Amino acid sequence: MMSRAPFFFLVIVLVFLGSISTYFRHVEIGIPIIPGKQIETWQVEAKIEFIGTSAPINAKLTLPKDVNFELVDEFTASPAYGVSVIRNENQAEVNWNKRAVQGRQILYYQGTYKKVSNVETAPDYNTLPVADILEEPYESAANAFFQTAYAKSGNEESLITEILNRLDTKDQEITLLKSQFGKTELFVHFMHKARIPAKLVKGLVLEDGRRNQQLVPLVKVFINEKWHTINVESHVVGEVEQVLIWQQDSPALLDLEGGRQSRVSFSIAHSMKEALQDSVDSSNKDDILGFSMYQLPIEEQNVFKGILLLPIGALVVVFLRVLVGLKCSGTFMPILIATSFTQTNLLNGLMGFLLIVSLGLMIRSYLSRLNLLLVSRISAVVMVVIAIILISTVLAFRLGITDALTIAFFPMVIMAWTIERMSILWEEEGGSEVLIQGGGSLIVAIIAYLMMDNMLIRHWAFNFLGVHLIILAAILMMGQYTGYRLLELYRFRPMARKH
Repeated sequence: MMSRAPFFFLVIVLVFLGSISTYFRHVEIGIPIIPGKQIETWQVEAKIEFIGTSAPINAKLTLPKDVNFELVDEFTASPAYGVSVIRNENQAEVNWNKRAVQGRQILYYQGTYKKVSNVETAPDYNTLPVADILEEPYESAANAFFQTAYAKSGNEESLITEILNRLDTKDQEITLLKSQFGKTELFVHFMHKARIPAKLVKGLVLEDGRRNQQLVPLVKVFINEKWHTINVESHVVGEVEQVLIWQQDSPALLDLEGGRQSRVSFSIAHSMKEALQDSVDSSNKDDILGFSMYQLPIEEQNVFKGILLLPIGALVVVFLRVLVGLKCSGTFMPILIATSFTQTNLLNGLMGFLLIVSLGLMIRSYLSRLNLLLVSRISAVVMVVIAIILISTVLAFRLGITDALTIAFFPMVIMAWTIERMSILWEEEGGSEVLIQGGGSLIVAIIAYLMMDNMLIRHWAFNFLGVHLIILAAILMMGQYTGYRLLELYRFRPMARKH
C-alpha cells in the first residue's frame, strides 16, 4: 500500500504556502481583509513666499521625515522654475531654481501622507546624552531647578511631569532661565541632565481645513523603549498620531538664496481613501511576491475575477457530494450554472434554467424516436437550446421584460449536455432519479452561487491568491474521505437506534 505521508506533506505545504502568501499580502503589502475599508490621509500644502532681487534663485525646502507617516503622493506648483526632489536616508528636500527673479514669488509643495500602523521605534543614538554647560548664573539656576524636580520624582515619567509643571511656575531659577532660553529649549536641556535621550523637532498639527499654519516646536523623548512626542507649551504627551514631524536634525526649514522676506506657511486637508486602492498604488510591481492581478490590463482582470471564483464552486461541489452525499448531475454543471447565476441573478437564473431544461427534455424525447446517432442527436439538442434561448430572449424583449434578457448568459453547450444526460437518465432509471439529480444540481448551484456572489469571498479570491492553495488542500483532503456521508447516516439512523 502506498504511503500517505507524501500526500499529507503536500497538503501541509499547500496550507503553509497559502497562509504565508495571505499574511504577506495583508501585512506587508497592506491589502485589507475586509473589502471597502478606508484609510485616513492628510494632504499638506507648503506655501513659500519671498521677494526676488533680480538674482538667481536657489530655494531649498526641508521635507518631512516622520516614521509614523508614509508619503502617498506629492507634486509641486512652480511655473518656470526648475524643480528637483532629493530624498535619501539623510535628508529629504525639494529644490527650486530660476535665473533673474524679480518681485513677489510664490512656490507650492503638496504632499499626501497616511498614518503607518506598525512603527518600529528604535533609539537612533549610540550614547546617552550629556547636557551642555551653560554660562553663569544660568548653569547654577539650572542645577538648582533640576535637583528640586529630581528630588520630587520617582521615575522618568514623573520627572518629565514635574519638570513640565515647574516650567510654568514663577520661581527665581526658572524666571532667570526663561529670560535667556525658551521653554522647549530648557526642557531638552533638563532631559539631557537626566541622561534621557531627547531632541528638539518641529511638527505640523494635523487638523482638517486649517490654513496659514506654522510648525510647532516639539520634543521627542525616548522612554520605556519608545519615542514620545511632547508639546512643552501645552503639556500634551504622546499625541504623535496628530502631528507630522516636519523638521528634525536639519539646520533650517527653508534655505533661500537670491530672495528676501521669505515666509513658509502650511494648509491642511483631511480625506479618506480606499485601503485596497492605496495598497495597489504603493505596491512594488517588480517584486514577484507583490504580484497581483491589478498589474494586468483591466479586460484581463475582469476575466480572472470570474475564473478565480470557479475554485469556490468546486469546493462547494466536493463538500456537498463527498461529505453530505448530495446527488447531482456531473461535477462541472452545477459550477457553470452557479457562474451563470452570477450574471443573471438567482431568480432569473432559476426560471431560465427550468424553462430551458423542461422544453429541451420534451424536444429531446421526440428526437429519441428518430433513432439518430449520438453526435447528430447532441448537435440537434445544442441547436434546440440555442433556439429556446433566442426565442425566449426575443419574446422577453417584445414584452418589455428586460430582466429575462439575461437568459442569454447560460452556457448553451453545457445546457445541451445536461438535457442529454437527464434524458438518458430518464430512459434508464425513470423520472424520479431525474428529479433527484436535477434538484440536487440546482441545490448545489444555488449554494455555490451564494458563496461566489459573497462580496467578502470575491475579495479574497481575487486579492489573496494564496487562498486557492488552501482550497486545493481542502479538496485533496476531502478526496481521501471514504466514510459515510451525512445523508447516509440520516438514512441508516433506524439501524443505529436498534443497536
